[in-house]
This record gives sequence, C-alpha cells and structure tokens, in this order.
Amino acid sequence: MGVLEALGRLVPVVLAFGAGAVFARRKIIQAQESRVFTDFTFLFAIPCYLFGKIYSSDLRALFDWHAIGAYAVSATVACVLVGVTTRMLTSGGARAIALRIMAAVQVNTAYYAVPVFVMLFGDAAPIFPILLLQVCLLSTVVIAVMEFGGPDADSADNRGTSRRLSRAVWASLNTPLVLACNLAIIANLVSVRVPSVVLDGLSFVGDAAAPVALFALGLYLGGTGVTIRGTTRTELALIAFKCLAFPLMTYALCRYVFGVGQPWLAYLTLIAAMPAPQNLFIFAQRYDIDVDLSASVVVKSSAVTILLLPLWFQFA
Repeated sequence: MGVLEALGRLVPVVLAFGAGAVFARRKIIQAQESRVFTDFTFLFAIPCYLFGKIYSSDLRALFDWHAIGAYAVSATVACVLVGVTTRMLTSGGARAIALRIMAAVQVNTAYYAVPVFVMLFGDAAPIFPILLLQVCLLSTVVIAVMEFGGPDADSADNRGTSRRLSRAVWASLNTPLVLACNLAIIANLVSVRVPSVVLDGLSFVGDAAAPVALFALGLYLGGTGVTIRGTTRTELALIAFKCLAFPLMTYALCRYVFGVGQPWLAYLTLIAAMPAPQNLFIFAQRYDIDVDLSASVVVKSSAVTILLLPLWFQFA
C-alpha cells in the first residue's frame, strides 16, 4: 500500500481531529467541553461498539495468543529498558519510575487506537486483547507501585493500604469498557442469543465512537496548545521512545524473533505507535507526581502520532 492510499484512509481521522482543534482554538466550543464528548465516548459509545464486534467475532481468531504473547514480551522489554534508564539517570523514586514506564509503554487505546483502527481497517476488535493486557497487568502494576512506593508507604497501615489498592484495582477493572468486552466474550462463549434489534442499536451508537473520540481529542489539544519551546529532555526522550522506539522494537521482536505474520504484525506495530494514554495525567494528578510532565507527554505524543500515522501504516 502506497503513502497516498494510506493518507486517503486517514483523511477522516485528520478531519475529525482537526475540526476539534479548530473549534477549540476559535472558541466555537470551549476546550473544557471535551470532557462531555470523552465521557460519552468512553462510558457509552465505545463499550457499545466493542460489545457488538466482540460478540459477533471469532474468538479464536481474535485471541491469537502467539501474537499477543509476542506483544507482551515486547512491552516487558520496553518496561525494563525505561525503568533501568530512569533509575540510572534520575533521582526519582518508585512512583516517578512507574509513571515514566506508563508514559513510554502504555498506549491510548480507547480514545485514539479505536477510532484509528476503525478508519484504517474497518474493525477495532484486535485492540481488545491488548486493552485487557494493559488494564489487567500494566495498569495494575502501576497502581500497586503508586500505592506502596510513596514516601509514607512504610509508616502506612498495611490493612488500609491494601484496601486502597484493592479499590483502585477494582476501579480499573470495573470500567464500562472492560465490562462490555467481558460480557461480550461470555455471551459469545455460551452462545447467548442477543436480539438483532439490540445489536443494531449498539452498532448505531458505536458508529459514533470513532469521530466523537477524535473530535474530543482535538478539542482537548486545541485548548491546551502544543508548543515545542520549553519541552524538557525528559519529555523528548519519553515521546521519542513512545512514538518511535517502542513501535520499532515491537515490529522487530514480533517479526524476527517470534515470527508473527500479517495482519497481526501490522496491528501490533500500529497499537505500539499509539500515543501515551490520557489516564497517565489522571494518575499523576491523583498521586501528585510529575503532573506537568505527564500532561505534556500526553498532549505532544498525541500530536506527533497523528503526523506519523501514515508512515507507520505503510511500514507495518
């Protein structure tokens, strides 16, 4: 596939994303209103989309354990590299290291990867296994480090800390996104018949997920603004790793070490090329660690990704 065809497939992505940015810059819609659009997308539209797609999918094809295992190994290697480098070059504690690993390795699946995959492949179902991998493993580990890695961790009541950790992990697993996916898998496995009128309704709502998510992201970035001036070396390193090194590493390991073929090689490379997740900023705010750094990485990696997508699409 040539660059022009790749660009053609990404025109809807750029259009929805760019419209949001223009609306925010011209004050047609206030940037803070992006929260309304993201809540609709995350809490309703994307769960509707994924339930319908996963319910009607071939789960054996969807859960390609060879490909998913290769991605897991790639993500683990990336986590170790970022963690060791951060430990050697900075004086930050466990929380700072965990946050940088999250910024460099975890990807924005719900708000970015889902609409991009819908536009490129007409189906975002391949994202689901990686989404579960992130939520059930990487996010849980980051939450554990945040809870136990603070300066007051040693003096904290162990039972109280355990309860906070349990609530945080449950909250990450109890999102509408994950619940919808798990319900769809159960319904698929036990052959529960979902009425066609319900599936049609879910499809109708789910079709709005991709454009609304991109429009909301454009609103957010348009209101925040993206400036190169003032970007720190740490931000540059994290963005470069997230947008360039991690997808290249994923491609190389998946293809040359594990022998992953198409289309999963393209899926995994593009997933790895997605920007840092928005919940990185949420975690930073919650635990009061590197808030400005996290906000900057989320915004700038999102902007860089939209520029690199045609190249990654052709390469993968």
